[in-house]
Amino acid sequence: MKQICKLLILFFFFGNITAQQIDDVDFKSVRANLNLSSELEQVDGMYTVEFKVLRDIDSLFLDAKNIQLTSQVSEYSGIARDFNNAVEERSIKAQINDGKLWFYDDFKAGTRMALRFTYSASPKKAIYFVDDQIWTQGQGKFTSHWLPSIDYVNDKIKFDLAITAQYPNSVLANGRLVKKERFGDLTKWTYSMQQPMSSYLVALVIGNYSKKTETSKSGIPLEYYYYPEDSLKVEPTYRHTKVMFDFLEEEIGFPYPWQNYKQVPVKDFLYSGMENTSLTIFSDSYVVDSIGYNDKNYVTVNAHEMAHQWFGDLVTATSSEHHWLQEGFATYYALLAERDIFGDDHYYWQLFKNAQELIAQEEAGESTSLLNPKSSSTTFYKKGAWALHVLREKVGDSAFKAGVSTYLMKHQFTAVETMDFISEVEQASNKDLTAFLNAWLVDSKLPEDAMVKSLKQSEFMSDYFSVDCQLYNEKCDDYVVSDVSDKVKVKVISQMPYQIEASAFQNSLQVRQAISQYVDKIPFQLKTAYESLLNDKSYVTIENALYNLWVNFPQDRVKYLHKTKDIIGFNDHNIRLLWLTLNLNTLEFQPDKKQDTLNELIGYSLPQGSLELRMKAFGYLKLLDAFEIRSIESLMAAAQHHNWRFSKYAKELILELETKPVYKTIIDSLKQKQP
Repeated sequence: MKQICKLLILFFFFGNITAQQIDDVDFKSVRANLNLSSELEQVDGMYTVEFKVLRDIDSLFLDAKNIQLTSQVSEYSGIARDFNNAVEERSIKAQINDGKLWFYDDFKAGTRMALRFTYSASPKKAIYFVDDQIWTQGQGKFTSHWLPSIDYVNDKIKFDLAITAQYPNSVLANGRLVKKERFGDLTKWTYSMQQPMSSYLVALVIGNYSKKTETSKSGIPLEYYYYPEDSLKVEPTYRHTKVMFDFLEEEIGFPYPWQNYKQVPVKDFLYSGMENTSLTIFSDSYVVDSIGYNDKNYVTVNAHEMAHQWFGDLVTATSSEHHWLQEGFATYYALLAERDIFGDDHYYWQLFKNAQELIAQEEAGESTSLLNPKSSSTTFYKKGAWALHVLREKVGDSAFKAGVSTYLMKHQFTAVETMDFISEVEQASNKDLTAFLNAWLVDSKLPEDAMVKSLKQSEFMSDYFSVDCQLYNEKCDDYVVSDVSDKVKVKVISQMPYQIEASAFQNSLQVRQAISQYVDKIPFQLKTAYESLLNDKSYVTIENALYNLWVNFPQDRVKYLHKTKDIIGFNDHNIRLLWLTLNLNTLEFQPDKKQDTLNELIGYSLPQGSLELRMKAFGYLKLLDAFEIRSIESLMAAAQHHNWRFSKYAKELILELETKPVYKTIIDSLKQKQP
């Protein structure tokens, strides 16, 4: 048994070193010349990798999932000096095995080498061909599905990409655009990075975009990309970007480490946003007009991904155990950036909301240590941000900022662990942080008392906590028309929705939105005031008010539908889809256009729509029991969608439909036709 244990230990040790090979080779740079085919969903590339051998070895590898070599591998000289005039010296034996591209040779310690080859890939993940767009999402270990690279974050490599695409598409990639060459109906875009990064942060986007540029206070170009038809949405979508960028540079105390900062929306993205080095990709559901900005805007996601350019991109956590060093920091610095714009009350309110999520998680018995690699996003993001907030209170502003600045300076362009940060703050503050470490990072129990104590430092939050109208009393009537904060008024309305009077409507957009949300049974004396909500610059308010008025006052349904017939709402057409559904249920309204109305609703469920639009359309078709062959076919296609949330939703809805014989017949027929 002892011998077996020794062998297992040796195997684990050898396997771990082999997997990471960080003691064997230091990859310096990758240069890839890429051609992408939307029709074939294929990537073809000419690839050059430069590295330094750290000790004598007979093999090394790149991660390459489902990638095929289309040429021999050759060693080149002169690559570092002149890429175009490099000279082929000899062939190198190579083989792809189990997702790795192996190179075999007598590699000598101290040697710097460059290998070149061509390859082809038909990736199933990490790069997505969505209508007229191509975009990547490599977080985790996925970039190697379309670009040979290193899946482990410990390897930092300088990536330069040259990408050929159909004219007039725009092509975006990490770094600075150094050359743009036109060849007939094709254009080659060449991007260069000055500094190394982890492979999962390599990114590209191809699509039809226009661009607006600002310059930060420190001279960094800030590039905002948008669909040409969305020119009027540029300002509300990217509002406060330059202010937040300038704030973060000053607050963090370390200059922005990359050549420029680009942001681009894409269709059907997997997440809200992703902080690829110098190139944030985000969901186009955050592209909003000036009205949509009041309900759902990009500010928080914008600030979060921007902060990641330091915390995650400049310094990268070595493993999931230290993931809070990325997500907790990005969440915290986003809060600070928003505090700079919206004030202290906003900052403490966001902390309070985060605390509510954490407490709910604790009450569900799901709290974990911040250093548990299997912790939830709520823990990594929200508890991580809270830990930094409390740490700053404990050590003071100057020591905290000094610790952060030194931490980034010392570990820039490397991978880090939690103690790399904690030790710098301990040194800057001259304080032992063991108790803090145990309470906030190690212990799974949430320090609720400490959180409440911190929140009560805010007069705004103290006032909020002191108001409770769940047991209604006459004093509560006065709150909604007093000078208390909007948050307190919203709380009061949520607790006593059927005691409010017409004077409550003489409040801000936020409070009026709360009325539309909580007051769903409308007394006649509030009818006129409630109808005024249909004029608000809030798509959420209009949606809520339209539905509630339609339900409460059947005699005026036609009037409400006439008033709102031209309002679309967000990118998911929230108001338009509701309007279509109410139209179909209002027999006296446009009786000769019911089929056209249903066809429009069905059309929004079809594949050309965004996933948010299709999901909402599917929901209304389910409510109306109005699925037919086109919408069911679209639903079945959605079950194979690359976005797991959407595919999960579609699969669950298909199971529901299969319980009804008429739909089951259609579904079975379509399944038989599937390859």
